[in-house]
Amino acid sequence: MAEQTPPREPTSGDGGPERRTKYRGSFHLFWDALFKTLRFIQRRVNDVYAAVGIFIVLGTLVALGATWIFVTIAGEVREGRTQAFDIAVLRYIETHHSPFLDKAAIEITFLGTGLIVMTIVLVSGMFLWLTKHKHSALLLIVATMGSILVNNLLKMGFDRPRPQVFEWGQHTVSSSFPSGHAMSAATVYMTVAYLAARLQRRHISRVLTLIAATIVVVLIAISRLYLGVHYPSDVAAGVLIGIGWAALCMAMLEVTLLYGRRRSAAMRAAEAPTPRDQEAAQKPPSEVAPDAHPLRT
Repeated sequence: MAEQTPPREPTSGDGGPERRTKYRGSFHLFWDALFKTLRFIQRRVNDVYAAVGIFIVLGTLVALGATWIFVTIAGEVREGRTQAFDIAVLRYIETHHSPFLDKAAIEITFLGTGLIVMTIVLVSGMFLWLTKHKHSALLLIVATMGSILVNNLLKMGFDRPRPQVFEWGQHTVSSSFPSGHAMSAATVYMTVAYLAARLQRRHISRVLTLIAATIVVVLIAISRLYLGVHYPSDVAAGVLIGIGWAALCMAMLEVTLLYGRRRSAAMRAAEAPTPRDQEAAQKPPSEVAPDAHPLRT
């Protein structure tokens, strides 16, 4: 009895199996472009210059996006269109006050005060300087000082009165928009977390560091609302402009180091997380071990 030949799958023009057309939704072109971009990044991320370039582009995009949203919020605040929403949120928060939350909010909000923030900057900057990460230390100082200057200029420009929805849980004297606590917390804590993540070798450690910093920023922002010293729009604007400023400073640091890696052997040796990676930074790319720190080789 003759052996039956199994039916062949239909083939496409290039000789491969024909793919059945399937409706993938209205946004399939967007998702195709996104996944192609992610695959391109995955293929190129082993190239240190491509990886640093991605950080620079992302940092710049975050800075521009945050600034654009801040300008939008600022325009709404100036026109008074956020006032009803702001008051409604504070009224809701007032109904959920408790002695325990009162104490917790005061303790948390202290993490965003000038003394605590400057102490964190001083200790972190000293550590970075002593470990020969002078460019990182300079970034931290520039980001912090710039944040204070920008916040004061914005407060003087808008001069928004503090909310009078319920009795404040903390004494304050400056104007309301944008929140100085939220802005300084977003700038300093996120910058310190970014600099710490750059010195860590494990991806999970970097992610956890950034998540921890984000949680602290969110808690400080919420504490300002709970204490009644800021409107929600004040806090949102402060966080956004703080993140935008920090992202711009981070991108500038990466630009500086990328230039230094190409032009200066001394700068290539700097900013390395370990002595082993510091040695790798001075070798040609072909001689660098695969597990050396990707941003220092």
